[in-house]
Amino acid sequence: MNSKRQSWYKRLFAVRGMGQVVTVGVGLMVMCVVFGIINPTFFSGKNVANLLRQIAPILLIGIGQSYVLITGNIDLSIGSVVGMSCMISATMMTNGINPWAAVLLTLICCLIVGVVNGLLVAKCKLPPFIATLGTMTIARGVAQIVNNNYNTDAIGDGAKGFRNFFYYGKVAGVYNTVIIAIVLWLVFNFLLSKTRTGRHIYAIGSNIEASKLSGVNIVATTTKAYLVSSFCSCIVGLVICATSGMGTMDAGNAYEMYAVAASVIGGVSTLGGQGILIGTVIGASIWGVLQNGLQFAGAPVAIRNIVIGAIVVISVLIDVIVRSGKLGKKNKLEP
Repeated sequence: MNSKRQSWYKRLFAVRGMGQVVTVGVGLMVMCVVFGIINPTFFSGKNVANLLRQIAPILLIGIGQSYVLITGNIDLSIGSVVGMSCMISATMMTNGINPWAAVLLTLICCLIVGVVNGLLVAKCKLPPFIATLGTMTIARGVAQIVNNNYNTDAIGDGAKGFRNFFYYGKVAGVYNTVIIAIVLWLVFNFLLSKTRTGRHIYAIGSNIEASKLSGVNIVATTTKAYLVSSFCSCIVGLVICATSGMGTMDAGNAYEMYAVAASVIGGVSTLGGQGILIGTVIGASIWGVLQNGLQFAGAPVAIRNIVIGAIVVISVLIDVIVRSGKLGKKNKLEP
């Protein structure tokens, strides 16, 4: 019996990055218990449903950022792409364009940002921080100019189907927003863990020079990672548009920070080559539980931001220290 338990335990922790995911998952459960004790309403069905709804968009942008971080890069344009998606889709709908055609055209615009990011970083060799900082500014500018520096009017009854799909709709009592996040997580988790593209993403994040020598197409693989990021950001922008019923120019502000938080807290390394998307689920959940729980505890927004920011800094610091320690040991073993 004991040997079976030991085998199960060893198999679980043998999965890459699972050790940190389990540790953070235990921390998540502890937080839930503490917030539940402080205010039992935390576990009410209504709050749990709202909590899942809050976590869903953070999970989506966390998936995109995780893909990019695993390649050893970063995407700072996420928040602006969210805002651009919200404004472009809402502007088209308020001008009489069919909502689903507006969704398709918005998606194309957002994917262009992903392609540009990938080419700037992998083809033009720009530092990802600078490249995506530039596209972040451009995308936010597009969000502002698309409706002449004004938020849009209400998207109206003609977009009722759009709003039902991205916000109000439920399946078996679960909001569509949550279902969309789960389905996309399943798809992108499969692509990352079971396909050749996923292996290449890990490979270039671990050692880009070795990947080149092995024949990995660095430009194509990096661009695919940025495309996933832009796609997920676009979906979140559409969700925000459906939620508010209008386009708002500041939609997605600071979302790049939330995306990094969800990824890094869940064990995705900022140094590349390491991380699994189940960790991003845990990271996004911690973000959501902290926001929701601190709100129930009466903490002001400033305190919530300080707590989450501190957790992100500590997570990155631990990651750098652990990875540096492993690298140091490896070098000592080399003759």
